[in-house]
Amino acid sequence: MVFAVTSGTLLLVSIDGTVVATALPTLSRELHASIAWTTWTISAYALGTVTGLPLAGRLSDVLGRKRMFLIFASAFTMTSLFCGLVDNIYPLIALRFLQALWGSGLMPSTIGVISDQFGNDRDRPIGLTTTIFPLGAMLGPAVGGLIVTYFSWRLIFFVNLPIGLVLVVLLWRLLPVDGPRNNRTLGIDIIGVSLFALTILWLMLGLGKLGELGWRSAAAWSLLVMSILFAGAFWYRQEHSAHPIVALALLKQRRFVIVNALNLVYGAAAFGVFGLVPLYAQTKFGMRPLEAGALLTVRAAGMAGMSTVTSLFILRRFGYRRPMLVGFLVLVLGLVLLSIPPVAVSASTWLTIACLVCGLGVGVAGPPSNNAALQLMPEQVAEVSALRSVFRQTGGIIAISVAAAAIAASAQDPSVLTYVFITLAVLTLISAPSIIGVPENRPRARQPQNVLG
Repeated sequence: MVFAVTSGTLLLVSIDGTVVATALPTLSRELHASIAWTTWTISAYALGTVTGLPLAGRLSDVLGRKRMFLIFASAFTMTSLFCGLVDNIYPLIALRFLQALWGSGLMPSTIGVISDQFGNDRDRPIGLTTTIFPLGAMLGPAVGGLIVTYFSWRLIFFVNLPIGLVLVVLLWRLLPVDGPRNNRTLGIDIIGVSLFALTILWLMLGLGKLGELGWRSAAAWSLLVMSILFAGAFWYRQEHSAHPIVALALLKQRRFVIVNALNLVYGAAAFGVFGLVPLYAQTKFGMRPLEAGALLTVRAAGMAGMSTVTSLFILRRFGYRRPMLVGFLVLVLGLVLLSIPPVAVSASTWLTIACLVCGLGVGVAGPPSNNAALQLMPEQVAEVSALRSVFRQTGGIIAISVAAAAIAASAQDPSVLTYVFITLAVLTLISAPSIIGVPENRPRARQPQNVLG
């Protein structure tokens, strides 16, 4: 029951990550905004997630799972209400950031609860959590397409209210009462988190301006320079902070760098631009919102199915490295299929096949990647889970920012995403050989059975 309810909160958050994907043209029309600005409803959600994750991991480990779970879930639900009430794209973008900021706390909290409940047998349930986000990604576009086609886009956010309230009540009843998890002080580096968020924000703004105004734009390059300056300030802060977000000693560990460099690429290729696939399908191939949203549903179905199979039957038999390599190569194939014209079938069928292949690749690579990251610091699973997600979300933010810049540079023509897909395929292929440096699982000896009870 605890696994089901905590996973339910993850499902709610993951649905909101993709639910607006099919509504981008509708938001652009009804809120009188350009496509470049409506894509920020996706980008801001990713930015809020990557900003909140370092805080959430520490809060969950230090202040207790139940307390933080209830706070995160309640605030996420209330912010959803405000998202559905706005009449302007700019407050909607700001609220999407806040919505993700609260929702980001639920991932490390869930991993922490599961780790506490299952102990040394946590690899399978933690692996199964990777099926939750694909399931949300599967439901999100379908729900969004259905709502946009037959109702108001505002219902996209209002449906969170009854579901969120039920989950909060169940969490309050089911989760065991706990106090601080350890003797460490809270020690949250607010300045460090702010500098990191500003680095990503200015990078997003700079890339957007670069696409809108061209390579000669002084404003665009000024924003990119500001991003570099904030990155330098963040690095300096991490060197001198008593409680750094990312301990620089970790960045000197070869395995940590390899795992999270792969997470960066994985986030860009597996999640970053896929929120724009329905827009790509609607504008280039004339597909309807519900049909275009179904592409992400098919992809997520492949992810969920393969994540389950990988978690239950593959991890303990084949380890982490081989499934990750297979997953990366299958993902490359799917991205290539997305980037080339349909062959002998309709555009709808071709895109469905491409999205399914991408989903299968992500489903194979996800569980071993999750568990490999936990091998780095098994005593601090919530924080490691948060850092892993930070790198993935950062990769996704960079990818979608580049995609939005490419759309702006091509006079609002989303068909330019073709070149983004093939670029990500090449990048993923180049990174695949470094999987050999990923920590491998350590098979546990089978415990003798006590036949006397």
